[in-house]
Amino acid sequence: MSTTTRSRGSAGAGSDADAEGCDLCGLPTPTPPVTGDDVSGEFCCRGCLEITRALGDAASADPETVERELAGGADEVPDDAERTYMAVDGMHCATCEAFVSGTARTCEGVYAAEASYANDMVRVTYDPETADLDGLSGTLARYGYGTRDPEEREAAERSDNQVARFVIGGGVFGMMVMLWYVLFLYPTYVGVQPVVELGVFDGIYILGNIWVMTSIVLFYTGFPILRGALVSLRAGQPNMDLLVSLAATSAYVYSTAAVLVGETHVYFDVTVAIILVVTLGNYYEDRIKRKAAGMLSDLAASRVSEARRRVEGGVDGAGDAVEMVALDALESGDLVEVRPGERVPVDGTVREGTAAVDEALVTGESMPRTKRPGDDVLGGTVVTDRPLVVAVGEDATSTLDRLVELLWDIQSARSGVQRLADKLATIFVPTVLVLAAVAFGWTLFSGGTPTDALLVGLTVLIVSCPCALGLATPLAVASGIKEAASRGIVVASEAVFEAVPDVDVVVFDKTGTLTDGDMAVLRVVGDETAAVAAAAALERFSAHPLATAVVEAAEETGASVPEVSADDVTVHDRGVSGEVDGERVVVGHPDLLRDEGVTLAPVHETAVEAARDEGAVPVVVGWAGRSRAVLVVGDEPRAAWDDVVAAVAEGGRREVVVLTGDSERAARRFRDHPDVTDVFAGVPPEAKAETVERLRTRGTVAMVGDGSNDAPALAAADIGIALGTGTDIAGDAADAVLVGRDIDAIPEVFSLSAGVNRRIRGNLAWAFGYNAVAIPLAALGVLNPLFAAVAMGTSSLLVVANSARSLD
Repeated sequence: MSTTTRSRGSAGAGSDADAEGCDLCGLPTPTPPVTGDDVSGEFCCRGCLEITRALGDAASADPETVERELAGGADEVPDDAERTYMAVDGMHCATCEAFVSGTARTCEGVYAAEASYANDMVRVTYDPETADLDGLSGTLARYGYGTRDPEEREAAERSDNQVARFVIGGGVFGMMVMLWYVLFLYPTYVGVQPVVELGVFDGIYILGNIWVMTSIVLFYTGFPILRGALVSLRAGQPNMDLLVSLAATSAYVYSTAAVLVGETHVYFDVTVAIILVVTLGNYYEDRIKRKAAGMLSDLAASRVSEARRRVEGGVDGAGDAVEMVALDALESGDLVEVRPGERVPVDGTVREGTAAVDEALVTGESMPRTKRPGDDVLGGTVVTDRPLVVAVGEDATSTLDRLVELLWDIQSARSGVQRLADKLATIFVPTVLVLAAVAFGWTLFSGGTPTDALLVGLTVLIVSCPCALGLATPLAVASGIKEAASRGIVVASEAVFEAVPDVDVVVFDKTGTLTDGDMAVLRVVGDETAAVAAAAALERFSAHPLATAVVEAAEETGASVPEVSADDVTVHDRGVSGEVDGERVVVGHPDLLRDEGVTLAPVHETAVEAARDEGAVPVVVGWAGRSRAVLVVGDEPRAAWDDVVAAVAEGGRREVVVLTGDSERAARRFRDHPDVTDVFAGVPPEAKAETVERLRTRGTVAMVGDGSNDAPALAAADIGIALGTGTDIAGDAADAVLVGRDIDAIPEVFSLSAGVNRRIRGNLAWAFGYNAVAIPLAALGVLNPLFAAVAMGTSSLLVVANSARSLD
């Protein structure tokens, strides 16, 4: 399946490409648009207006900047350009990201390209007529970067297994090298009799074996590191790979030359140690990073690739004169048919039919909305019960497509500890190289031999090898991940341990996070037994989610549901009616019962208003001309929600914000909590992400959610926390996922992260402190390469020991 979309301008907030779009989220505005006397601009909904009123626009994205980012840095992208996502195996630093982006842009027909080290993907905007994407894959493959479709999970697993073979293979040969050293070479270096006396031929044989096995470790296991060094030189961005490669290859070249001239004091063990330690660290980091790599492909799987377009001259309403076409072939005004259970392919307007449309994936609203001719529908929403004919909107775009673009921009822009290390490398690496060169020159100037000078320079490179620096974060993170798993928390990104202790604002999604998220009958006002049984008898013939909740309530209470013939049931826009045990029963919206001649009793009128005030949905049941009961349907708050909010707020140290796509009434109950600072209701997903961006002006923001519509907001936040019972898309966009339905673990995310953060800082302090002491000693000739390797190994072991300590 191709993950290609038509490029149609910005998907960002407030884009100039859509002058009539919402000033907050960029969605189309109604006619007339939502406005406020005290707020400038036009908005798509009341939620966007309230967010702008409360938070202002200080942090909103500059439209021109968003447009340039979405275009991948291109000055101008034609309207007929297409955009595709390709997974790239082998990126393990920011330099790889820059190299892949630059290489892709040099290909003919490619307008723009952005590689993302954060999710192992590259987004390419190209001319479908002239671009050769296969050629691009071939070019990247020559440098060791494999490309594939993001949905090819098996290919990803094969790549992961290949990395494992690199690590295991290098470990086997590395152990063989070290065995020769322990048995034969190390004893002679310290003046001890070796296990076996060596003759001339034996020495040549042993050193030859060591050289061969070291070569395999360096050039086979160390290939990704050597490639990273080469790429850093081509990109003009020196990174840690360059320093590691210089240290490893310098020891290898020096030792090879020493063997050729008959010396036995060689440093192949240094090469092996450097390569294996760094490779293991990189392998571990890749394993963590891969957990988040499927986010965009999972979301793309929910997108529609084809549509049923009516052929000119077809019979209206018959649905028999249609053709399946790609979405790129749709134009404004085309009529497309959407059957029950299918997703609406693009944004548009209902032309024929009436149906309940589930917008949960796109807007987050827990209740499906009934759409009639003239109503707008969003691409990516699901028609639940009856078919619709939709007229394609002006730009033939999909709201779900915009979510894909929004997720890419947010996720690929996130930086982590490794990005920081690579930035430090641009200073650290040249500094070490200069120090090594100065030490080499000073030794010669001071009367030392060329061999002595080479050893001093080599020692500086070896002792400064950033193994401890490279392991400082991954090993502390490993300990944190293990501890988190034991507490029911799956950590998908090391960003959790970096940023959570500094969080200032915690944003909770309402539906499915603070509430159960499942529609259920909360209570019955009136004759419960008879009303539930009669309602379930009719609702079995409706596919509406409210109907499902009523049927489940009957099953849970054990009510005796009468048998009803489908011929006796009529499904209305707002309910159902039919004959039950000889009595005509009407179930549904209060207005439907009134239209059918059923009078609502005062107690039931009161119950209807009470249900609406709490954000629930009243389903009225009536027969014989009068109402018999009101079934209150909704999702209840989780039992522990108020305690969790209080714990996270930490006595007012953090602000707590509740964000939801539901109505103001549905969110009203959460305003009364003393630790809740703001409640924003009726917020579309694009606005959720923008709201998080604006809240970041108040400090570091954590977002807690569970739905696909929360994914952009989870990615936009400094920290995203998703419930394990939510969608895969939300989990992939998050930095931490809570296993199970309970939210009690949320406060533990904060306490655990604080401990790991302290561990990371301690490791980094040791790593930098070690380099500050060891490098000057090496430059002064106090250390030789062997002791430099021992010092480097000791430093790494201390980091390992510190990381392995219990967090309690």
